[in-house]
Amino acid sequence: MLREVAGIRYVTPLREGGSVPGVVEADDYGTYVVKFTGAAQGRKALIAEVIAGELGRRLELRVPELVRFDFDPVIALGEPDEEIQDLLKASGGLNLGMDFLPGALGFDPLVFGVDPLEASRVVWFDALIGNVDRSWRNPNMLVWHRNVWLIDHGASLIWHHNWKSAAAASAKPYDASDHALARFSPEPAAVAAELAAKVTDELLTEVTALVPDEWLLDEPGFDTPDDVRRAYRELLGARALDIHRRITTGLRQEKQPPPEWLRPWVEGKNAT
Repeated sequence: MLREVAGIRYVTPLREGGSVPGVVEADDYGTYVVKFTGAAQGRKALIAEVIAGELGRRLELRVPELVRFDFDPVIALGEPDEEIQDLLKASGGLNLGMDFLPGALGFDPLVFGVDPLEASRVVWFDALIGNVDRSWRNPNMLVWHRNVWLIDHGASLIWHHNWKSAAAASAKPYDASDHALARFSPEPAAVAAELAAKVTDELLTEVTALVPDEWLLDEPGFDTPDDVRRAYRELLGARALDIHRRITTGLRQEKQPPPEWLRPWVEGKNAT
């Protein structure tokens, strides 16, 4: 089970995201970006965050820690925005928190460099989870302590919005031509054997077990939460075997040098 914390102070909404997550302090003295069950995207966005995020962590990609976040709307009574208040009032109880990375910068592919091997691993991972939200327009990556961290996986596993057509949707190619890391010459096929070998049924069982039962209840076509978990395992397990053959990476782009003011920081990335 994911570690559980409780909110003690609502700090501010993050209006950049469509789901309007919020920065909230918790009773473990940590600060988290919280995604709420009352958001328009609903509980499936949180399911995708858990499965994709924890799967990424087990593939040794950098994903901030996820926690079960107990939220009492009373702590946010001082929020003046009526729309935000409605969201928070609809989100009492269990939500999802992601460790807040203080001082992190949004990733810009024109500024920050990424090793081709790391780019290959991220593109393969995004293809596995069907992530449609890591383009150069909206990378959903942060640079923290000179490393790239992956965030915001709520738009992944898109097939789970219609389980009747999930198998057919999952079998479609993955277009990575406008992926945020396309310019760094990723070769997902080169890392496929290593990563796919790690995506075992045992690992998928462990990851899907982290999704709270209450987010899986009453799913049309399924009798129990474990039946839904089994469906996720079967799709992801099958996808891991051959997704590298269905990735379109497009034309490689020439790298642009970082701006002068940032060059010493970027060039010092690999300094010891």
